[in-house]
Amino acid sequence: MTIHVYGIPNCDTVKKARKWLDAHGLEYTFHDYKKEGADAGKLASWCDAAGWEVLLNKRGTTFRRLDDADKAELDRDKAIALMLEHPSMIKRPVVEYDGGVLVGFNEEEWTTALQ
Repeated sequence: MTIHVYGIPNCDTVKKARKWLDAHGLEYTFHDYKKEGADAGKLASWCDAAGWEVLLNKRGTTFRRLDDADKAELDRDKAIALMLEHPSMIKRPVVEYDGGVLVGFNEEEWTTALQ
């Protein structure tokens, strides 16, 4: 199985997810948003698979610091534009695997999907 993990290496949730993958002997490639940026095509496909509402991290400080105008009238296209401009607003980690996309770390979901 091919697994690609997208996130920020110092994020606690990403660290937990990578530990879980390592503990289960699953090989993966890691894409660092901070160094490599986010890709519009990937964001669009993730939004199609999981929903932009799931992908956009509204709980983080980056989103909370936005102007009210940027937070208003959110839709898929506006969310993608914000995540491209501020990759730390992408919920982490995002995992692409042969069967689909996982957003965030949920051990039960990951066990079902990846094992």
